[in-house]
Amino acid sequence: MPEKLYSTGVPTADQLASVAPSAERLAQGAVLMIECFQKIPCDPCHTSCPTGAVLPFADLNDLPRTDPDKCTGCGLCVVACPGLAIYILDYTRGEEDEAVVQLPWEYLPVPEKGQEVVLTNRAAEEIGKGKCLKAIRFKDRTHLLHLLVPKELAMEARGISLSALRGVKGAGNE
Repeated sequence: MPEKLYSTGVPTADQLASVAPSAERLAQGAVLMIECFQKIPCDPCHTSCPTGAVLPFADLNDLPRTDPDKCTGCGLCVVACPGLAIYILDYTRGEEDEAVVQLPWEYLPVPEKGQEVVLTNRAAEEIGKGKCLKAIRFKDRTHLLHLLVPKELAMEARGISLSALRGVKGAGNE
């Protein structure tokens, strides 16, 4: 694993560029982005994908490979990933200057539908505000948040501020 990623947990711009969907694919609708850069024995992203968008692993320690054209944006891979390293990006929802980012959430409280949230980047730094469209709870208690974000933040928004949610009652809306 590259030294910076090992020491900070934050991938480099080159690493992110290597897994980012093309602009053409982003313009077509929801698509996955897997920010997994460590070779470990893991494949729930592949085994959970109903469309084959996450390709089979030749070796259990391989890094995930994708066929973005097969992705429907269902989010099953997002909640299956134990490393919380998969996101769904949809630049076709919302207004022209908005996008939807689907990300995993394993904390309480869970944001409510319509609630404004403080977006964070990969280093947990606050970068702007978004709105929770919905929070779907899956069997393992991982929620899939659908967040409406400014389009210019969609590639950076990878979480929400837990401290900004403190005191919110409720446990999601689906």
